[in-house]
Amino acid sequence: MSKPLLSVETLRVEYEDVTAVDDVSFEVAAGSVYGLIGPNGAGKTSVIRAVSTLLEPTYGNVRIADVDVADGDRAVLRRIGYMPDFPPLMPDLSVREFLTMFASAYGVPRSDRRGLVESLAAKVRLTEKLDAETGTLSRGMKQRLFLAKTLINDPEVLLLDEPASGLDPTARRELRDVIVELGRNGKAVVISSHILSEMVDFCDSVGIMEAGKLIVSGRIEEILERVRPGTALTIRLERPDVRLDGFLAARPGTSGITSRSDGTTLTLQGGEPAAAELLRALIAAEFPVVSFHAETGDLTDIFFQLSSGGVS
Repeated sequence: MSKPLLSVETLRVEYEDVTAVDDVSFEVAAGSVYGLIGPNGAGKTSVIRAVSTLLEPTYGNVRIADVDVADGDRAVLRRIGYMPDFPPLMPDLSVREFLTMFASAYGVPRSDRRGLVESLAAKVRLTEKLDAETGTLSRGMKQRLFLAKTLINDPEVLLLDEPASGLDPTARRELRDVIVELGRNGKAVVISSHILSEMVDFCDSVGIMEAGKLIVSGRIEEILERVRPGTALTIRLERPDVRLDGFLAARPGTSGITSRSDGTTLTLQGGEPAAAELLRALIAAEFPVVSFHAETGDLTDIFFQLSSGGVS
């Protein structure tokens, strides 16, 4: 596994007598999109703000490529990009003017600003809106515009707090595509949400939060293997074969064999290699297999097995 670009260690955030973040630790590698999931009030925004240095934690460490952000090194801070929920825009400025203003604020040389602005607009699919006033944009376009602003200094770590909140399905899909592409381009992306359906297609890793605690964290396939050991298989034959149940029961690593009119289900240990070997064995034994389906599970399975179900 690649070395983490972002490391959060025993992060704790307290507000007077309330513990908003309770010793949270996780890592995000370059090229990974990490979903921080939990109901409103779970502590997600406090984590995002603490990692982005907008909030001083009670204790804990945040490191970007082994450098502690608490040291205040400007070079390290420039490696972080933060996008808040409902970011403010200036409605009378055009998209071009808005991005140019922030490019100037980030110290981009005047001769480079036009090319950078046009490149960022293309990245977030707003080229046709460069001369439109930001106040006329749809909510989805405004979110993509602020994401473009967040990318001006080409940060390696992106912290996106509820970026898809309030978007319609089309706008969510457009934003999702941009974020997935950023991950593929080597960014370490942390995206928080209380809406589970928003995150299914965004993330390869997740952290589930409840009441300030991180109850699970890691790559989705690894968590699934822990919470639901074994692969759920469904086998359907062209015609019934009385040998099938006995054949499956004799194979190592099989359990829960159930035959119905629409097929036979079972749980198999050993992951994909074991499933491939079982399929080969079925064919070699001349079972008329017409369907062999592995149900690997998804983010929804993880959430509802590990949490109290407070996410919509």
